[in-house]
Amino acid sequence: MRKYWRKVLKKKLLKPLLLFLYKKKRGKKHKKLHRLNLENLVIGVGFLVLAVAIFFYSPRYLQVPSRNPIVINPILYTAKLNADTPNRIVIPAIAIDLPVVKAPVVNGYWQLSDTTASYGEGSGHPGMPGNTVIFAHARVGLFYNLKDAKVGNVIYVYTQHKKYIYTVSKISAVYPNQTDVIAPTKTDTLTLYTCTGFYDQQRLIVTALPFKKT
Repeated sequence: MRKYWRKVLKKKLLKPLLLFLYKKKRGKKHKKLHRLNLENLVIGVGFLVLAVAIFFYSPRYLQVPSRNPIVINPILYTAKLNADTPNRIVIPAIAIDLPVVKAPVVNGYWQLSDTTASYGEGSGHPGMPGNTVIFAHARVGLFYNLKDAKVGNVIYVYTQHKKYIYTVSKISAVYPNQTDVIAPTKTDTLTLYTCTGFYDQQRLIVTALPFKKT
């Protein structure tokens, strides 16, 4: 693969560039060749720009997960014994269907699973007043499609005993230090959390409220 791209760049970029810069003859034949070299140069530059764009913006690179765990305030989050916790989340509109595991608090941080969605242990519980926080890496097979969520999308949260239905009410992007988005709430709230932005500098927050029949 490297040999192929080296050959393409040499043929489409380097050779036309050298001919374009050093061509001195101005005859009709050479002017035609000059235009051809200019066209090849433009094509070569286009190939180079495309290669750089693919390298930096393909999902393979955008989805490199941040290894930093999620900061919480341990004073605000205390585990509730015998409460029903999420074990699966489904968002049909954006093809998300994932098991959910508990993310324990370690040294004031929620630990993040590399293979599933995680439930912030000590946050709210479905069907009860409070902010239920579920998060995952922005990676294909996890929360990568969360970027396509729209207000009104239906979210199903399953626990061992029941299914809870929510609808997306708000979508926003914040910085990691803006932890108010995962703070406790007085009403039943679901918050989904993943990375977004250039090099995962921000956090995508999808807030949902219990589904209400109209």
